[in-house]
Amino acid sequence: MSALAALGLEWADRAFPPPLERAQAFSREVLDKDGHLLRAFATPDGLWRLKTTVGDVDPRFVDMLVAYEDQRFREHRGVDPLALGRAALQFITNGRIVSGASTLSMQVARLIEPRERRSLTAKLLQLARAVQIERRLSKEQILDLYLTHAPYGGNLEGVRAASLAWFGKEPRRLSVGEAAMLVALPQLPEKRRPDRNLAAADAARKRVLARAAVAKVIGEGEAERAAMTAIPARRLQLPAHAAHLAEAALRKDPQALRHETTLRREIQRGLEAVAREGAAKLGPKVSVAMLMADVRTGEIVGEVGSADYFDASRSGWIDMTRITRSPGSTLKPFIYGLALEEGLVSQETIIEDRPADFFGYRPRNFDMSYQGDVSIRQALQLSLNVPAIRLLDAVGPARLMVRFRRAEVRPKLPAHEAPGLAIGLGGVGITLRDLVQLYAGLANRGLPVRLGDGIEGKPGLIDGESLLSPVASWQVADILSGVLPPTGSRQRGIAYKTGTSYGYRDAWSVGFDGRYVLGVWVGRPDHGAVPGLTGYGAAAPILFEGFARAGVAITPLPDAPAGAIRLAQADLPIGQRRFSVTANGLPSTSIREAAPQIVFPPEGARVELGATAGQALMPLTLKLQGGRAPFRWLANGRPLPDVTRRRVSQWLPDGGGYSTLTVIDALGRASTVRVFVE
Repeated sequence: MSALAALGLEWADRAFPPPLERAQAFSREVLDKDGHLLRAFATPDGLWRLKTTVGDVDPRFVDMLVAYEDQRFREHRGVDPLALGRAALQFITNGRIVSGASTLSMQVARLIEPRERRSLTAKLLQLARAVQIERRLSKEQILDLYLTHAPYGGNLEGVRAASLAWFGKEPRRLSVGEAAMLVALPQLPEKRRPDRNLAAADAARKRVLARAAVAKVIGEGEAERAAMTAIPARRLQLPAHAAHLAEAALRKDPQALRHETTLRREIQRGLEAVAREGAAKLGPKVSVAMLMADVRTGEIVGEVGSADYFDASRSGWIDMTRITRSPGSTLKPFIYGLALEEGLVSQETIIEDRPADFFGYRPRNFDMSYQGDVSIRQALQLSLNVPAIRLLDAVGPARLMVRFRRAEVRPKLPAHEAPGLAIGLGGVGITLRDLVQLYAGLANRGLPVRLGDGIEGKPGLIDGESLLSPVASWQVADILSGVLPPTGSRQRGIAYKTGTSYGYRDAWSVGFDGRYVLGVWVGRPDHGAVPGLTGYGAAAPILFEGFARAGVAITPLPDAPAGAIRLAQADLPIGQRRFSVTANGLPSTSIREAAPQIVFPPEGARVELGATAGQALMPLTLKLQGGRAPFRWLANGRPLPDVTRRRVSQWLPDGGGYSTLTVIDALGRASTVRVFVE
């Protein structure tokens, strides 16, 4: 008979297994690079139920839980006969229930298969389910289920959700008082909610502390001190950072429970606060978008799509980091970089800021005034329009667009139009994300960097040609690092540029140090004008505040690469002292000067290429101005292998010491300099 009974029980166990599959509906989580929770999504039935394991909580909490709820949890097989006998005896003696006999396994059975009414039948089924659960799961797995499903009032389930809602932190490091409160709440979660009945929550916590002290899980003095700590009187919101990126992560993989990102929580939290406060100062309907990336890896570390995702008045649901807008003057640094790379100008070259007509296109400065003769450095720092267009006319708009494509950025031109001079002043469309990608390449010594999507994209260096040469990139960064910070902001050692689109619709600011690049857009998502909105007045203060509150130390800008040098205006070669153009549009210092002139390296320069350190020598960039292509270069009287039509070449010396460099143009005219290679 006993064998038949055993077989019958075995059949029943297999025929009616516990509904463990019901315990699989969890809140989906979006995590930062270090595994910190950025945002959680409620389950389909509206519960905050974050999957939790024993390893996710403070070990002392588990000890207190077992001591209070089920002291022989690790010894019994789902049902504790001693507890059942004690409860039955107390009921007979007192005529009422004095203490329960429910084990943690029985509580798990009730949580995954709840019953509306309490009855003897329900209790017996709970006992049977507890035994079944113990046969299928380890003690650790049973604890995991309890930690995930225990009720904590309202729509909170599980200790992680409760710890975040009541204490604003993960349960890995709980104080004694916090742990005791989280042990006490699930018994009567609605009656003991501290935001509704503080006295009941406090009394329940004290009972847990007393039991834990008796079980020697904590000391008596520790229990007394914990009992005097404050209990939170209000429930906190669960983390809800990176709203736009979190939504994108769910769309990318709807089935995943956890979504890892490249964001860093502290950076994200700081940028969101800055964007929210900045928009509030700028007035109604104005939004702010920010994007911060690591220039070495291309990883997005902070992304704010709007000032407030839930603010309908600012169209907060629109991710403005991915919307195409006019960039204003923010593309000017790349125009100057091309001109510097080609040897057309140096930082102290004089250029005219006067009214000009480029075949009917008449650019004007933002303030409608002109500065006259200014240096290239001043022209870029002051963001003067006419000098930028003079240089763009010399290097060519199409060449500028080619450089952008090297960085995998394709600004949007007006329909059926070729690149024109207007792109230098914002006559093209670009997203904040693409603009930050361009500046990441500039900050990375001209090596283009691909930004990831913040989720699973593959960031990193882009194979192929450079965005700008290392020397030109350093020259541009050196100029931008000298731009004065906006009024009220402290100098932070960053290089930055601002921009304002036509009609005061978009304000921009993009800045970088030696490690991170941060881009800021300010405006109305509906493309409405905001009178007085400028990049310097609106976006730049947000940029500086963003760097200040991102929680990252400012990394110094890179040192000058080999061949990079700043010369005073008086020390420049004749060909670089003033920029102008000839009648046929070719750049020249004087309409009558056409002979070739070596502008880099200058006469008598000492260039450090690694000779004295015993390392492999680096190539030296050679630049010339004027002359007629093709050009032949000679080093110490010996011709270099290739004849070139470009005004920028490279020479790899045989060793250190003095060398003589000569260039000869198609008309036989020559220019020579003598340099010392170190």
